[in-house]
Amino acid sequence: MAEITASMVKDLREKTDAPMMDCKKALSEAGGDMQKAEEILRVRFGNKAAVEVNCETDFVAKNDDFMALSNALAGMVLEQNPADVAALSALPYKGATVEAFRTELVGKIGENMSVRRFVRLNGQGKFASYIHGGKIGVLVDVTGDEALARDIAMHIAASKPKSLDASGVSQELIDTERRVAIEKAKEAGKPEAMLEKIAEGTVQKFLKEVTLLSQPFVKDDKQTVEQVLKSKNSQCHGFVMYVVGEGIEKKVSDFAAEVAAASKV
Repeated sequence: MAEITASMVKDLREKTDAPMMDCKKALSEAGGDMQKAEEILRVRFGNKAAVEVNCETDFVAKNDDFMALSNALAGMVLEQNPADVAALSALPYKGATVEAFRTELVGKIGENMSVRRFVRLNGQGKFASYIHGGKIGVLVDVTGDEALARDIAMHIAASKPKSLDASGVSQELIDTERRVAIEKAKEAGKPEAMLEKIAEGTVQKFLKEVTLLSQPFVKDDKQTVEQVLKSKNSQCHGFVMYVVGEGIEKKVSDFAAEVAAASKV
């Protein structure tokens, strides 16, 4: 059996908000598999177990040098179209490279930062953008009403859809919802013959909740986003949303050594 460490229990509790002992039991049942343990807790506690929290220090986010670098990088991506983060990091910046400047800035500020990801889009309409609290950034491609495009960008930041429509939702997510629904129905004593029907209903409800066009519009929840777009003779072609810290696995690193090395540059 896989060893269940205190840090694993802590990470699962932070992701799910479930009681500590239940997190430990779920990890034991899942053989240490974090994703499977989350599913077990969702069956046990419902949707509350799907919560994930990410944070970054405001000190770095509001630093003038950090903000200047971020803006410069956005311009480089637009104008020079680097293939990936490695290519972006190798571009010249302030007499050195992006990576050399980043390393120097780490030593100057005393907190870590990294160029993690970027996206460069070719739109069919016009792009609207929205940044919420420096932690959520949205780009949305809309043809038609420009004011509505801005509102939809704000809606995306608030409602966090996973895709434009059902075709963009991964099969892995759908399979997870189906498994959770079946297990919850079993625990509720539902007949075996009804399980698949219950699961299908749950999946369809899930798809409406996580796809942009099917979501109730935040400024008028009596209409879906799709209905609002049609009423304004507009169309949404796609969007990108970045949330600070999403998808980053927590790990222990020798940050002190990196700062010390940076200070010698």
